[in-house]
Amino acid sequence: MNKNKSPLILALVMATLMLPEIVTADEHSANSPIGANVQELLNWADTHNPELAAMRYETDAASERIAPAGALPDPMLRVEFMDFAGRDAPNGFNPLPGKGSGTKYTFMQSIPLWGKRDLRKEVATAELEQFKGRRLVSVTEVHARIKNAYAQYYQTIGLKKLNEDILRLLEDLEAVTRVRYASGLVPQQDAIRAQVEKTMLHSEVINLNTEQQQAKARLNAILGRAQDAQLSTTPELRRLPVEKLDSAVLQEKVARTNPQLATESAQILAADANKRLVEKNRYPDVTLGIAPTQMGSSISGWEAMVEVNLPIRFDTRRSQESEATAMLAAAKERRQGVANQVIGELQENVVAFEAAEKQERLITDTLLPQAELTFRSALAGYENGKVDFATLLDAQKAIRLARQGQIRARVEQEMRLAEIEKMIGEEL
Repeated sequence: MNKNKSPLILALVMATLMLPEIVTADEHSANSPIGANVQELLNWADTHNPELAAMRYETDAASERIAPAGALPDPMLRVEFMDFAGRDAPNGFNPLPGKGSGTKYTFMQSIPLWGKRDLRKEVATAELEQFKGRRLVSVTEVHARIKNAYAQYYQTIGLKKLNEDILRLLEDLEAVTRVRYASGLVPQQDAIRAQVEKTMLHSEVINLNTEQQQAKARLNAILGRAQDAQLSTTPELRRLPVEKLDSAVLQEKVARTNPQLATESAQILAADANKRLVEKNRYPDVTLGIAPTQMGSSISGWEAMVEVNLPIRFDTRRSQESEATAMLAAAKERRQGVANQVIGELQENVVAFEAAEKQERLITDTLLPQAELTFRSALAGYENGKVDFATLLDAQKAIRLARQGQIRARVEQEMRLAEIEKMIGEEL
């Protein structure tokens, strides 16, 4: 018997020992570095971002309102006990069905006429489209925030790497100055200036580390991850569109696919359907009813009823119709205002994108090659004693500034592109 239990006990012990490893593996998977590219972060946010999850639930809730909006109201049941108590009650006090003079059961069903149910359903459907539009607005805004934060994260890492490269260059220059100082060819001030430049770069690295942690915290917050969750240390930006951005084409896309405009259009449809519904309230609804009367254990008679409401409060109707008309006009004006704002912001970002693109091209094709040529010439002149160390440092700074400008111009294009994509509601 003990021999039979031994393998089972051993298996349980092994499973218990392995359990912490399994949990650790799961936690590691949840906190494993992500963000080698921005698309990976966008996919994560679509699944884990709390704001987007809330909008999904709200959209689902709005879709469930359509069927009730077009349904008939619940029927009513009225039960009347006649002569169940009092001096003339045939059975004394007896509120049971069939006693006294009888029990009447009245079944009533209210029926909205003139297409009111269809209009209510139309209003609910338009409201669902509003929720869908708002969800798309949230998606595009979250995606834009991720793209912007990711671009800033990329920038800090790129500038840090640039500073590390420049630090290695300064170490080489410092070594050259020491050799020349030992030979009595240059003053000690050259070596000291090289050390000062290195110290300034170390200070910049500290600031960049702070900016990197801030960008990381921003990204993790948007993604719905823990603040200590790791991000990839080798981020890559997307490829930019090959074709030139056409402002006219983008404006056409905005008119068709912008989530804000789609939401405002759905608001117009809802306001228009509500206006027509309010106008239908000029006409009465009907309530139908049937009422069997029970005497003892049998039905002794039947009654039928028709009930009609009388919409004679014309002042109330006029106010309601005026309100609905004003709300429709307001929805149209609001959409026009949003359209003007979106088109203006789109044009602003297109112009900024093109300027950053030109800036990057100028730096890459002209400024950076010139700075590198100037540095090589200054380095050769310094080694030959024809150029002082200050000129060499200026040439090195020109290279650093050019490369920084190259990185910042590329990041500026990415951020402007993210804003453009937010407005057109799709990727370029």
